[in-house]
Amino acid sequence: MATRMENAGPAVMGLNTHNRQFVGQPKAPSQLGPQTASPQPMGTQKPETNAFQAGPGIRFGDDWKRSLQLPSKDTRVKTSDVTATKGNEFEDYCLKRELLMGIFEMGWEKPSPIQEESIPIALSGRDILARAKNGTGKSGAYLIPLLERIDMKKDHIQAIVMVPTRELALQVSQISIQISKHLGGVKVMATTGGTNLRDDIMRLDETVHVVIATPGRILDLIKKGIAKVDKVQMMVMDEADKLLSRDFVVLIEDIIGFLAKNRQILLYSATFPISVQTFMAKHLQKPYEINLMEELTLKGITQYYAYVTERQKVHCLNTLFSRLQINQSIIFCNSTQRVELLAKKITQLGYSCFYIHAKMMQEYRNRVFHDFRNGLCRNLVCTDLFTRGIDIQAVNVVINFDFPRNAETYLHRIGRSGRYGHLGLAINLITAEDRFNLKTIEDQLVTDIKPIPGSIDKSLYVAEFHSVDPDCEDEAEAEAEVFKPAGGSDAL
Repeated sequence: MATRMENAGPAVMGLNTHNRQFVGQPKAPSQLGPQTASPQPMGTQKPETNAFQAGPGIRFGDDWKRSLQLPSKDTRVKTSDVTATKGNEFEDYCLKRELLMGIFEMGWEKPSPIQEESIPIALSGRDILARAKNGTGKSGAYLIPLLERIDMKKDHIQAIVMVPTRELALQVSQISIQISKHLGGVKVMATTGGTNLRDDIMRLDETVHVVIATPGRILDLIKKGIAKVDKVQMMVMDEADKLLSRDFVVLIEDIIGFLAKNRQILLYSATFPISVQTFMAKHLQKPYEINLMEELTLKGITQYYAYVTERQKVHCLNTLFSRLQINQSIIFCNSTQRVELLAKKITQLGYSCFYIHAKMMQEYRNRVFHDFRNGLCRNLVCTDLFTRGIDIQAVNVVINFDFPRNAETYLHRIGRSGRYGHLGLAINLITAEDRFNLKTIEDQLVTDIKPIPGSIDKSLYVAEFHSVDPDCEDEAEAEAEVFKPAGGSDAL
């Protein structure tokens, strides 16, 4: 049960403007303990240096699995979203042993349904249109075959992964680096808008095999002649529905125009609008279609609503903090201004809190994302910037402080909890203006959002959490400089 911090300092992070020193840095929250002023660090102890070295020392018949540095076994209950498989193993796909080592050291024991369906088809070189729920392993479904097909003897860009947000680019690059760490030579680069173009130019002057990028930045690099993509054999579009929206589709079309005619295109998303059909007919060659979305919402997420007035929202949030057992929570608002105001209010209530939105400088966003992911704060307030693909498995509670405007946004928001078949809780603060929208979203998603009970059973959203060693993270991306300080009016 969460309790207030006794000696709460300024937990929304910032810089002392007089001496440029960090102020108010909270300690990391405990995994299951109370929400107090002095929580314990999350995550497992770093493993000792791996004595096993991939490469010439590997011989057929070696018991190579015994030498792996595996994370703590995840004993949490999993739903059928990830357990309803055909019983395949990663070894069944004839992957390089060094790639298998990285997969197992990520803690991935067996392929999920989307990985079972996708990996062998992607390895064959065929185009794919895949629809699967958030948090069921889509990143692994395309990264595993992508890395398997990289030829390290060639020094040009061989694959591009397109994502809609900078945070998702950072996350995907981190996963890629960890999975490929035993391959000995795969060069992965993340490039997004808001970062130093000179750094990207210097990195592309050297060997890069895989580029994870947002559309605007990679198109800029291509047009400047810096990123050579004419030999790219695979292009992946993660969160493809967003990439094919009006904000991005023109950029995507331009990028494809620079690729070779025989390139492979893989599309992955939880939702696909009508525009996807037009794109598929124009650019995909007899795509293999995967649809694992008979039910739209994740089975492990319990959904509630609390009927409140606008003035009661902060008080209701305070009550939830005091009664819920929160590992980490993500709290959504509908505007950047309300994000900053709410973060300040939460800090005044005595709880540790970060916030993030699209109008922040990129270096601030990188630092907040990196530190929240590594458990340095319990609560994150954000806009819909954080709804796309972000996978932080310690998050077991999502709160819609402002109810979303459409079913697609709601689906992506609540999908930040209950990752990879685990349990999660979604709580919606509903005003009189939201009640019709609530019914519409229930009907469109064919889901049941129930009134919040006086006491919520902890077994619905609390389970023992084991984190994966974060050492895989790209140091260049992780070393952002400062936090964004809270500001704005006191009125919310």
